[in-house]
Amino acid sequence: MSRSTPVIRPERTASSGGLFSRQGIFRLKPVSSSEEESTGGLRRTMGLWQLVALSLGGLVGAGVFSLAGVVAHEDAGPGVLISFLVAIIASTAAALCYAEFAGIVPKAGSAYTYSYAALGEIVGWLIGWDLLLEYTAIVAVVAIAVSGYFSYILERIGIDLPSWMLGAPGTGSGHKVDLFAAVLCLLLAFVLSRGTKESARFETILVVIKLGIVALVVVAGAFHISAGNYSPFLPFGIGGAFTGAATAFFAVYGYDAMSAAAEESAEAKKVLPKAIVISLAIAAVIYLLVCVVLLGMQNYRDIDTKSPFSSALGSVGLGGLGIVVAVGAIIGITTSAFANMLAVSRVWFSMSRDGLLPRYFAKNHATRHVPTRVIWPVGVSSAVIAGFLPIREAADLTNIGILAAFTVVAIAIVVLRRTRPDLPRSFRTPLVPLVPAIGVAFSLWLIANLDWVTWVRFAVWMVLGLIVYFSFGVRHSEENKPHAPARDELPDDA
Repeated sequence: MSRSTPVIRPERTASSGGLFSRQGIFRLKPVSSSEEESTGGLRRTMGLWQLVALSLGGLVGAGVFSLAGVVAHEDAGPGVLISFLVAIIASTAAALCYAEFAGIVPKAGSAYTYSYAALGEIVGWLIGWDLLLEYTAIVAVVAIAVSGYFSYILERIGIDLPSWMLGAPGTGSGHKVDLFAAVLCLLLAFVLSRGTKESARFETILVVIKLGIVALVVVAGAFHISAGNYSPFLPFGIGGAFTGAATAFFAVYGYDAMSAAAEESAEAKKVLPKAIVISLAIAAVIYLLVCVVLLGMQNYRDIDTKSPFSSALGSVGLGGLGIVVAVGAIIGITTSAFANMLAVSRVWFSMSRDGLLPRYFAKNHATRHVPTRVIWPVGVSSAVIAGFLPIREAADLTNIGILAAFTVVAIAIVVLRRTRPDLPRSFRTPLVPLVPAIGVAFSLWLIANLDWVTWVRFAVWMVLGLIVYFSFGVRHSEENKPHAPARDELPDDA
């Protein structure tokens, strides 16, 4: 089917069937049988390995350079290996669901688009609204982490900076703004606005450098492993290892951001599922190797949770690699920020193209073919958050957001298997409904253990989203029109 061929939908009126029906707020986004119907002006330039790099940008970051040490020191000891193994199994359950959807609906929007197609518009809206906050907050949180490492390097080489630019108000004496974090957010927005091919190349280069640094650190540390550091293996019991898995889970879900770029990948139905599986497999090997080497170099009791790898390397006489680790952390965490900023811009773009947000944001730059009308508001918003607000609470809020998305996507796979068994699937999630059930159970368990304040803030954001939906989205939705043809490309910006 060509790009210009319309998709025929049954004629309907906005009022038929009632508000809470398939013709009302539970109307479904049509699932196209052709990648060519995924229009909207986004240019398909990313191949398999660029998608893998984008996914690894989100998967391999803070978890390598800090989280493994934190979990080992506080929860699991050497049993952090079990923690990450359990987290990887749980994440794999969700990843397999994402992979099936990526092969069915190769469109921008990730979990928003998937849930809209399987469960209905109101569910898709809530997940999309959730992702707008979650991804933007992740960008800000990650930018602050990068700023901290950057300040560390400057201090080590003897450069003293004025305190006013080193942190948000209330985070330290004399702090007025975290300038490095804010500038990084704007820099990432600039890179994204250059075009998909250029920004994907930038991300790929950073990911290759990051993996090289991780490999260097792991190989160097492997020659200083002491078997005695692994005993006792479970100092906090098996319960401690499972508690650590809850924290480790947040290091291994970055592939969801990559799926938001579906319309910018060549042969999306074939390569997206492969990219998800390959990137998670690579990340799993990296995390398990990091755990083995980190805990082999230093006893879990002595690990410095602020800089675990630097601490471990210093304990075996490799302190000179501390700067290398800091550089690797900056690059690794920056790639995570990049992946999430790309994701939020594509979710916003997709929601606007569907009419649920103003269609002004669904127009691309005339020559670069990227949604600059979305990218820059995202960049500025994340810069303001990163520069002026304490971010710990926002970090917790991102957790509940992604877990909610995982839960809905897993449920949607089961629903779509029953309601549309005829759909061609380039990848099929194995052992349905068992695998989706594992993903749902693990996500709900983690959500239940979040602080009540996180629940309240999440609820407030969702209520605000419902107000926006019922005051604007429900009336302007493309699927609310009596005749809803396939959306052709919107004119690009002049």
